[in-house]
Amino acid sequence: MLTLKAAGLLDVDAGKIVRPGVLHIDGDRIVGVGEGTAVTDEVIDLGDSILLPGLMDMEVNLLMGGRGENPGLSQVQDDPPTRVLRAVGNARRTLRAGFTTVRNLGLFVKTGGYLLDVALGKAIDAGWFEGPRVVPAGHAITPTGGHLDPTMFAAFMPGVLELTVEEGIANGVDEIRKAVRYQIKHGAQLIKVCCSGGVMSLTGEAGAQHYSDEELRVIVDEAHRRGLRVAAHTHGAEAVKHAVACGIDCIEHGFLMDDEAIAMLVENDRFLVTTRRLAEAMDVSKAPAELQAKAAEMFPKARTSIKAAYEAGVKIAVGTDAPAIPHGRNADELVTLVEWGMPPAAVLRAATVTSAELINAADRGRLVEGLLADVIAVPGDPLADITVTRNVNFVMKGGKVYVNKN
Repeated sequence: MLTLKAAGLLDVDAGKIVRPGVLHIDGDRIVGVGEGTAVTDEVIDLGDSILLPGLMDMEVNLLMGGRGENPGLSQVQDDPPTRVLRAVGNARRTLRAGFTTVRNLGLFVKTGGYLLDVALGKAIDAGWFEGPRVVPAGHAITPTGGHLDPTMFAAFMPGVLELTVEEGIANGVDEIRKAVRYQIKHGAQLIKVCCSGGVMSLTGEAGAQHYSDEELRVIVDEAHRRGLRVAAHTHGAEAVKHAVACGIDCIEHGFLMDDEAIAMLVENDRFLVTTRRLAEAMDVSKAPAELQAKAAEMFPKARTSIKAAYEAGVKIAVGTDAPAIPHGRNADELVTLVEWGMPPAAVLRAATVTSAELINAADRGRLVEGLLADVIAVPGDPLADITVTRNVNFVMKGGKVYVNKN
């Protein structure tokens, strides 16, 4: 039995700090909360820190980006071993930043059909190296010339390889069924589809719908019959409306949503993953002019649409789209959401309870008896100053301590 002691702990549901903060840990579970008579073998005293549930990031790309370099189009050509080596460091940085669960959304690289994020999650679970719990999507599903089709950038990167149906390039209902079934066969725990363009779409309007409604319904049908949810990269207001009408569970980004699209999310009980920090932090100055123009159109609308979504009551989960912001800087998303008008308590709920609901993980997201001992500590009250989440000083995942700076 291990006891964690701190100045307080966050009650996510109540949106308040409970003082003092005391947790009793046995194995990988929280077995008691609060001071009492529990017999303990070890006490970790975290002083003036505040305990939080392990944070969650619902959109990362662990196999892209890395320390000391900016994510760029050249990484689209990375071979699979390079991707995996990138992911090892990125996973470690993410965990040590206090993010104990992530969804990895989308591979757009020639892999020979291997689902690298599935393998990454298994290796972390086996203890080969440090990292968060990974909920993998495998290859994102997109049409020829759609968002995440790397051959769009052939003019800038001669030699970029075309992807197969198994690697996510799928056109028409038959190819789409095959692509979705392939991801599920090889361990994907959700399906990601590119429902519209985006900043990194070289051709077409940023918010234009990629797939027909018939094709979207096939993706949803295949995933839902196997018990998987579908996340859709979607920016345009009309694309969001069609995605929701076709049964998509979760909208990624949604920068260009209008009031009608937001109302549909609420009425149909769907999720929105934020990714707002990248609108301030993503450097597109060296990108092709076409991409810079899309960023200039979309980024200013990211602020107004997230404020409207929160005020309307949309289920909001935190996501960064790292490395659009650097791996290990995931908490910057929380800071931006507060700066843009969401209360700190709501942001922390989005990074814990709502994210857990999105991935159907009832075993995490709160500091309560019976749940996984995914616990972090920050040097102050995050309800008063959300920036303390940038300075995590203690990380526990599944009862194992990975960081203790106290």
